[in-house]
Amino acid sequence: MTHCNQTFAFSSMQKRQLVVDFQGGAITTDGGAIWLREVDRKLGLIDRLTDCLHDPRDSRRVRHTLSDLLRQRIFQIALGYEDANDAETLRKDPALKIGCHRDPHQEDLASQPTLSRLENSVDNDDLQRLLKGMVDHYVEHRETPHNGWIVFDVDATDDETHGQQEFAGFHAYYGHYCYLPLLIHDGHTGDLIVPLLRPGRVSAKLGADGILLYLAERVREKWPDVRVLVRGDSGYCGELLYEQLEAAGIDYVFGIARNARLQALAEPLMKPARLLSFLADRKMTAFAWGEYQAEGWDRARKVVVKAERLLGKDNPRFLVTTLEGDPGWIYRKLYCIRGESSENRIKDLMNGCRADRLSCHGFTGNFFRLILHSAAYILLHQLRRELEAGDVDRMEITTLRLKVLKVGGRIRRTCRKIWVHLASGYPYRQLWEVLHQRLVLA
Repeated sequence: MTHCNQTFAFSSMQKRQLVVDFQGGAITTDGGAIWLREVDRKLGLIDRLTDCLHDPRDSRRVRHTLSDLLRQRIFQIALGYEDANDAETLRKDPALKIGCHRDPHQEDLASQPTLSRLENSVDNDDLQRLLKGMVDHYVEHRETPHNGWIVFDVDATDDETHGQQEFAGFHAYYGHYCYLPLLIHDGHTGDLIVPLLRPGRVSAKLGADGILLYLAERVREKWPDVRVLVRGDSGYCGELLYEQLEAAGIDYVFGIARNARLQALAEPLMKPARLLSFLADRKMTAFAWGEYQAEGWDRARKVVVKAERLLGKDNPRFLVTTLEGDPGWIYRKLYCIRGESSENRIKDLMNGCRADRLSCHGFTGNFFRLILHSAAYILLHQLRRELEAGDVDRMEITTLRLKVLKVGGRIRRTCRKIWVHLASGYPYRQLWEVLHQRLVLA
């Protein structure tokens, strides 16, 4: 019994012998890789990233172009194969070959060592160009703001490190050694605009000012009259950042950690809230405007005061902002929704696209990996937006991958066509109909 015709016999079923072999031909479990090809064709993201990289290889010995390598690596991540080691088997996958514009029955895709060399070949100049390229991509594809505003959500998260990884540091808040990526999303569309990898032992706002000012400048070049708003939690509280945003005409609303002076500011509202909560036996909340000047600030700034009494516990919260209007609306309808547009999107990136797999030793290699995982997220998020436009309920990245990309099929080539025969029992055919209408026929 040779490897090529190996069979496995199982117990009989309905008086017939059950036999399994490996002679099915060009079969894949990732038939939906075709949609990654189509959404990238619409966005042009991978070609843009390719233009930002230098290629140190000898052109006479190159078998896989930078565009081929980026496309293969990013599509692998989007399909749920986050490790470069997965290329050892996936390089032969016919659906991934089609997604990468390769004939499914001809040359294999790149190997794991080739992809690993790519990840470790980037330098700081490449990273700078990649970040600017991602900003340019966002500005180019951002729809015209219908209400005259663009909202940037800025947030940090932890990316736990293991071993002697360059610039890893212990972060007391998270309780482990990590990197501290900074991620900026569009507050309306949920698009990931740009990621910034940072050492683990830094301030949450490190680097945020430069990126936000550059983003606002690029957006205003396209829409001169647009108003820009930045949202973030208390980690971005700081006089220098406030001054820079104010000088650039950028509005902001940030959380601010409570202290004795802020609690004293909320006390006139807390007293009636405590009484009403006791009488009604439920939570009571009131909002008001106030002014607060921390030590070291050159002037007082407006703060939204939220005086909230939970059952048996005070829970005052505070925001510092340049906005005006109803403080309750600013807190509830403007600030709190960042949990969907930023925090949940970060969970999608870290869990759905496994952006926590930054296992290179060098910092620049890990930075490049974060960009690759972010690019995979951008493609998947655009795929999700195409489905939402077809009145399909919003999905998490993992659900989107399971329903749309993880489709079994057999691939067959004739003299004039390449056929992809999907499983007859595939239950989400209507999703393909929506995507075909949006990405191919549009």
